[in-house]
Amino acid sequence: MSSAESLQTVLLLLMIAVVLDTVARRLRLPSASVLVLAGIVLALVPGLPEVEFDPDFVMVLFLPPLLLSGAYFTVWPDFRANLRIILQLAVGAVVLTTLLVGVVTHVFFPALPWAACFALGAIVSPPDAVAARAVLDHLNVPPRIAVLLEGESLINDASGLVLFRFAVAAALTGAFSAEAAAASFVYVSAVGVGIGLALGWICAFVAGRLTDARLTVVWTFLSAWAAYLLADRLHVSGVLSTVACGLVLGRLQHKALSAASRAQALAVWSVVTFVMEALVFVLVGLALRGVLHRFGSDWGIVRTLAPAAATIFAVMVLARFAWTDRLHSASTDPVAPCAGSLSTAGRFVGDELGRNARGRQSRRRIVIAGAFSRPRHHPVRDLLRRRRDHRRPRTDARSGREDAGGQRVPAPR
Repeated sequence: MSSAESLQTVLLLLMIAVVLDTVARRLRLPSASVLVLAGIVLALVPGLPEVEFDPDFVMVLFLPPLLLSGAYFTVWPDFRANLRIILQLAVGAVVLTTLLVGVVTHVFFPALPWAACFALGAIVSPPDAVAARAVLDHLNVPPRIAVLLEGESLINDASGLVLFRFAVAAALTGAFSAEAAAASFVYVSAVGVGIGLALGWICAFVAGRLTDARLTVVWTFLSAWAAYLLADRLHVSGVLSTVACGLVLGRLQHKALSAASRAQALAVWSVVTFVMEALVFVLVGLALRGVLHRFGSDWGIVRTLAPAAATIFAVMVLARFAWTDRLHSASTDPVAPCAGSLSTAGRFVGDELGRNARGRQSRRRIVIAGAFSRPRHHPVRDLLRRRRDHRRPRTDARSGREDAGGQRVPAPR
């Protein structure tokens, strides 16, 4: 596909996304699932070319802005006050789910390397708070519960992608050591966060010296890619570096940026985020064409994948139940719901958060972009994509709560 054809394809996909998003809002349907289903329909239309993009290009283009936007608009005091529980959910639950999904996948597909099985677990394990918030907004829950869910969704994307990178490296090299992986995980995470914090302060300092709001907005975008690429060049976590940079920029935005710059940044970031999300969702559906082409007419593969997908889904839900219940039983500090530990939400947190957040998990666009970054000719890439296509419409159908203007309704603060 030539450069002109690639540009035409992207523009066509954006036009389709605008139309479908408008229709989805009118019909009160989640736009994400509508876009994915539209991509699947396009993939099944005979005669349309197969859409393929360079995996590294997808990772570098989409991940940094999406990561920084989520971190930038996080309320820092609430995030810091609940950091301990957020880390337990975002790291512990993701690691547990990754391990269990990897084991189950290897049981169904013994020929797959363990590293490839854990790569699948890392892709599907980080849950998103959007689906749970769509339910919690209709319940009289403490605002702090929404803070926990939003904070977890910010970090678990990073932890999931870090685990994914380790699994891919192990799958390609054929060597894996738990001790070395743990030490390397701590190293790349700590150094990545340190780089992000330093760049966040530097970028905030420079942004405060810019007098043009347009230049300030452009600088925030450059900050995202700078944090990611610098950390990646140093072979540490670009994901955690970008998240840390975004948290610092968000923390200092009221000191460094004028009101006009903040308002313009909010408007521009919302548009860019919509464009990137729309492209990722449609590309997920379009990827089905290449998968089906390589599988041919062998429906035996579908019969093999269906029970495996159902079992993995059940394991993911049960793992979420087990980890959240463990946190609830281990909590011994009963304080006010919005000011202390998780326990005063009492059994309500254990039951309502458990039923809704664990049972209505929506894997966000960041980890989907990670799935696209898998080496194109890797033998298990098709399995990962089939797994994503199986999961995406069902979970997204529960996650779409938007206001009349199409913006996500924020959780109460």
